[in-house]
Amino acid sequence: MTFQEKLDRIVKKNKSLVCVGLDQNLLSFNKTIIEATHDLVCSYKLNTAFYESIGYEGVNALKDTCDYLKEKYPEIPIIIDAKRGDIGNTNNGYVQFIFPYLGADAVTVHPYLGEEAIRPFLDLKDKGIIILCKTSNVGSGEFQNLQVQSLSRHDRTKIVKPLYQIVAENVAKKWNKNKNCMLVVGATYPDELKEVRKIVGDMTFLVPGVGAQGGDVEKTVKAGLNSKGSGMIINSSRGIIFASSGPDFAEVARREAIKLKEEINKYR
Repeated sequence: MTFQEKLDRIVKKNKSLVCVGLDQNLLSFNKTIIEATHDLVCSYKLNTAFYESIGYEGVNALKDTCDYLKEKYPEIPIIIDAKRGDIGNTNNGYVQFIFPYLGADAVTVHPYLGEEAIRPFLDLKDKGIIILCKTSNVGSGEFQNLQVQSLSRHDRTKIVKPLYQIVAENVAKKWNKNKNCMLVVGATYPDELKEVRKIVGDMTFLVPGVGAQGGDVEKTVKAGLNSKGSGMIINSSRGIIFASSGPDFAEVARREAIKLKEEINKYR
């Protein structure tokens, strides 16, 4: 089963486009959040930075969290948010860690080194390769919005467009030979999200930026849905898992996940 097929099944089963980001390096905390939200999500996303920051204990917690998900809820896709992207030989090592070792279903990568460099990821037909396009951070436009000039193949006229759109075009038209490519497009930029959707058709987006980063859910959903009323993995991390710092954190996390799920579905 491919990542997209697995994702489509859980979206239908849970009637949800919500992804919960497990940005906490405590296994017991993660287990509690998972138990509180597993029937409300379409995926879980684990950002490796939060685990790597404390060394081997954190890597063990990352591995154990993935193992727990695979054992208890194998139908829920696991996304490793690692933002990898290096020369091909180095990427082979990243591939081994993220997929055979952690057992993940998808990974985030950046496109800066080009298709040739990330081929070890793109060749994995059953995995989701989620490529950074227009990210949610405030400074994303420093490079992603740079205006790039090229020549039309038809009449050699000059075409000027932002770099993030060129990334989207290349991924959709050149890199997606195995139909396993997806894009990261932030909820904080709904206009750009709408433009990317026009470029790539029904391709699935990982959409960070709702919740703590302030992305507007209504604008995000209306801009990003594909022709099937889906095609989005809308992530919230801090806004769900840290909604309460008290003993009721799991109960509050569930309440926030329900709220986000219902709000998204209102505009689908």
